[in-house]
Amino acid sequence: MAQGVEASKQSRGERTRPTHSIRGICLESGGSHGNWLATKRATEESRLPTFRQKVEATIPALRRYARALTRDADVADDLVQDTLVRALRSEHLFQGDEVRSWLYTILTNLNRNRLRALARRPSLSPIDDSDAPAFAGPESGGRDIERALATLVEDQRNALLLVVLEGLTYREVAEVQGVPIGTVMSRLARARAQIRSFLDGGRPALRRVK
Repeated sequence: MAQGVEASKQSRGERTRPTHSIRGICLESGGSHGNWLATKRATEESRLPTFRQKVEATIPALRRYARALTRDADVADDLVQDTLVRALRSEHLFQGDEVRSWLYTILTNLNRNRLRALARRPSLSPIDDSDAPAFAGPESGGRDIERALATLVEDQRNALLLVVLEGLTYREVAEVQGVPIGTVMSRLARARAQIRSFLDGGRPALRRVK
């Protein structure tokens, strides 16, 4: 009887409904093999990290870098917040897969603008580290490193922190700073030499922007 009904449907040009397969589901909804491929591709893409997920994953590194740059937790958090806002607003401008370098570039530029704004304000006279009592023990080493970093010009300090603290390659640092790799290598060499001289008790070298 069932075979007779099936034969009757086929004689009237009716198609039997496919069942229990991915291809069948696509065909049942009026799709085709192309639709099946599109569905499969969309499923695979949905498993990839989204732009916002990549940005969120970089926040701890951004905060660490910002605090090393500014030596002020509040200022660093403000920089990170501004960086995230700028990045999310400019998502349509992002090209490529490496979100981290792009975010470092935004943060570096924001910090540079902050320093320029501060330079236009009347200067104050904060208590220098040298006025504080000298520390003996492990803490003194950390304070010496902070003082040594403070003697570097901004671009040299940024390059050193991105390589040593954040583990970026020379090429990535060159992209962040918008300079050739040779310039990055020169900045790193000068930064390391000046820090070595500072820690050895020598006088800090004159600041030169390169």
